[in-house]
Amino acid sequence: MFHAIVFCLCSWRLAGVFGTECLFVMEGDPVTLNIDLTEIQRDEIIMLKFGLKDALIAELKRGENPITLIHVNERFRDRLKLDEKTGSLTITNTRNTDSGLYKVTSMNKETQLNMFNITVYGRLPVPIIIIDCSSSSSSGSSVSKCSLVCSVLNVSDATLSWYKGISVLSSISVSDISLSLPLDCLDDSYSCVLNNTISSQTTHLDIRGLCSTHSAVIRLALSALVGAATVAVLVYEFRSRSLQQKKREQTPSNSD
Repeated sequence: MFHAIVFCLCSWRLAGVFGTECLFVMEGDPVTLNIDLTEIQRDEIIMLKFGLKDALIAELKRGENPITLIHVNERFRDRLKLDEKTGSLTITNTRNTDSGLYKVTSMNKETQLNMFNITVYGRLPVPIIIIDCSSSSSSGSSVSKCSLVCSVLNVSDATLSWYKGISVLSSISVSDISLSLPLDCLDDSYSCVLNNTISSQTTHLDIRGLCSTHSAVIRLALSALVGAATVAVLVYEFRSRSLQQKKREQTPSNSD
């Protein structure tokens, strides 16, 4: 399971705070908000708010004993864990809907302490490589052109790329449910890579396997066509002989 979290400093300037800590996490993995409580006094209440409407997510209180949670929004009730010593909050079993801006403020002093921008990424599927062939007519003859197509489904905020070794040949950023990139059939140094900010999935080109499978399909189709043609010829020959036999039977002999 991929647990790495990447940190960055956002260039936003909100409510007098010069930086917002950006947290990137894969869907289902935990993400921790390291709240700065160095200036928090006894009996002070800290509020965690979410989104543009500042929906109240949780309230913490520092008493004589360790920090305690005195309120948790129903949406986060079984997924919000408190470190009683540091006051840090961990969101477990993250979902795509958890993406957004989180603000930590002091109710007593009406001051903002921290801001976090969380982005939850879905788990990436493995790209699929297939051979796609199309035919066209030129000067009375049919020309078949084949290419390799790499595709994925149900992906957003990711990039799909064709590589030859470590060199990027072409890439496309995706925000829809499907995408593909064509490439002429060459050798096994090619690979198709799907990646986002924190993870990637790679499919290496097995040109022998693909081409042999493709050739087998062509041979099978040709065999089927040849078989059908042979049957048609035999049927035609049988019918022709039957008709000739009937004609001979129906024609009076010269002796009569």
